[in-house]
Amino acid sequence: MAKIKEILLDLNPWWKGEFKIDFKRREVYEKIKKFMTLPQIIAITGLRRVGKTTIMMKIVKDAIEKSFPPRNILYYSFDEIKDIEIRDLTREYERIMGTNFKEGKKLLLLDEIQKLEGWEDKLKGIYDVLKPNTKIIISGSESLFIRRKSRETLAGRIFEFKVEPLSFREFLYFKNFKFEPLSLYERELQNLFDKYILTLGFPELIDINEKEIIKKYVKESIVEKVVYRDIPNLFKIKDLSGLESLLNIFMEEPGQLVEVSELSKELKLSRQTVAKYLEYLEQSFLLRKLYNFSKSRRKVERKLKKYYPSIISIDLLFREDNYSRSRVFEWLIINQVKTEFFWRDPLKNEVDCILFEKEPIPIEIKFGKIDLKGLINFLRKFKLKKGYVVSYNKEGRERINEKEIEIIPAFKFLISFNKV
Repeated sequence: MAKIKEILLDLNPWWKGEFKIDFKRREVYEKIKKFMTLPQIIAITGLRRVGKTTIMMKIVKDAIEKSFPPRNILYYSFDEIKDIEIRDLTREYERIMGTNFKEGKKLLLLDEIQKLEGWEDKLKGIYDVLKPNTKIIISGSESLFIRRKSRETLAGRIFEFKVEPLSFREFLYFKNFKFEPLSLYERELQNLFDKYILTLGFPELIDINEKEIIKKYVKESIVEKVVYRDIPNLFKIKDLSGLESLLNIFMEEPGQLVEVSELSKELKLSRQTVAKYLEYLEQSFLLRKLYNFSKSRRKVERKLKKYYPSIISIDLLFREDNYSRSRVFEWLIINQVKTEFFWRDPLKNEVDCILFEKEPIPIEIKFGKIDLKGLINFLRKFKLKKGYVVSYNKEGRERINEKEIEIIPAFKFLISFNKV
């Protein structure tokens, strides 16, 4: 256990002295904090490199600042040794500290826990034993490990929080840019919006604008690790090249209307295989599926669907023609609002994004020329009075046959959208 001791000493610097981190505000953390006093496990999920571990370190820092004993906090990442038992970690902690883990309040943080085989049952056993005095925080890079495998095992014992790529508002926090009042900083915000697009929402790409660096980072740190390491650990897949080819299609052409049978012919894979691959990519946070909006759930499921990747092709990102810039712009807004719906009727009238609260909220996304035909047809069909256009830099209002259309620049829309 000497190696485990050294790993724990390296991973828990607060045991010996002052602990500092450079943390910029993340909106999901404001939500997590509200659940820290409850006994349930907190699970932090999300795509690779979006900042899950940093949020765990922020939890540690805040606990220490609130006078939680630093030596009562145990952090371990299963990136180090993936087959070590949780009980062996707590026992080694006891040997180092000369104390019993069950005595006094403890904070136990387990990073990338999905790499531990059978972790659900093992965590359940630890939770049931330590629940009276230990708050447990876990993280993982896949959604499936929470939503399917652990649904029954950890029922009632866990809350999940997904860490998304940086929002534009979070990007401004990272840049230490004060953006109120908006009317005072419109020129600066437009320039920062262009820089934000190049980050793809990854904190480590802030201040990086060289194509080759971004391309290498995305390929080697995210896509290849998810496709060739994470997904094979979860699913039995024979043809990883087919899976990667499918992902590349969406990275090059985000927002495609998808017919699975057509994709299967293009990739020379069975329809069943393509359908499974789409599901795996969704569950690994690499794809977002949008349904054609209808008030009938049955009709929604039957209609064509659109897919947007979490990460687009870096070649597409750096192209300067209007078509490519329009695709990138649409991809960005769709992923920022996290919508589940678009709309398209038999006459091919279309609205890019439908949010749904008490009633549908149609949003058209336009990089260049603004065409309101789809929006107006949607408003008429669903008897609504107002729609929105998110533009690159245009702003205004239009009124057409008692229908109001508000046009909002993207930087302004993203700052005001869904505030915590």
